Amino acid sequence: MRRIASLIRRGLERTRPLWPDVGRAYRWLRAAAHILANRAGLDAAGVQARYERLLAAWAGQRGEAGTLAVAVDHFMKVTASYRPGLFHCYQVEGLPRTNNGLEQLFGAHRHHERRATGRKTASPALVLRGAVRLVAGVVARARPVTARELAAADRQRWMELRAGLERRRRARVMRHRFRQDPDAFLARIEQRLLQPTLPP
Repeated sequence: MRRIASLIRRGLERTRPLWPDVGRAYRWLRAAAHILANRAGLDAAGVQARYERLLAAWAGQRGEAGTLAVAVDHFMKVTASYRPGLFHCYQVEGLPRTNNGLEQLFGAHRHHERRATGRKTASPALVLRGAVRLVAGVVARARPVTARELAAADRQRWMELRAGLERRRRARVMRHRFRQDPDAFLARIEQRLLQPTLPP
């Protein structure tokens, strides 16, 4: 126990010069987290304006971060790369605010599919129909879907979506047939191309 206390004491003594910079940077990060938590209930434009004012203040006070000035630069660079999609969650109700939230969303789907199918990896059907199955699964877990909502669906869009899924399925079937016997597959295509279009 004494040895651990001694190690902690020595660690604190050696890092003491760094603590003022860490404390200041931590306050800045807390301010950023507070804005993004949006407890004030602002719309996307309001959150973005507040966040951009904070980043401008950081840029002006960068020198005050001392040894963490490089870390501030890195934070600003990463934030700039995420900026185009950073505020969508305030426009779309129920959209997770972080990658962790999205990962949990997809993880829940993977968990339910594993329980239903017994497969440890993603099923081929999920790869083919993920654009539909994933959305349907997320919506169904979020709230019950009524028959009235299903009846009000745009039939034309539904048929176009089904046709797109069928094209993807056919392409997958053709790839599978090609991999099984490439020579026979190519011979069938060649024969079809060489057939006369009109009977003699």
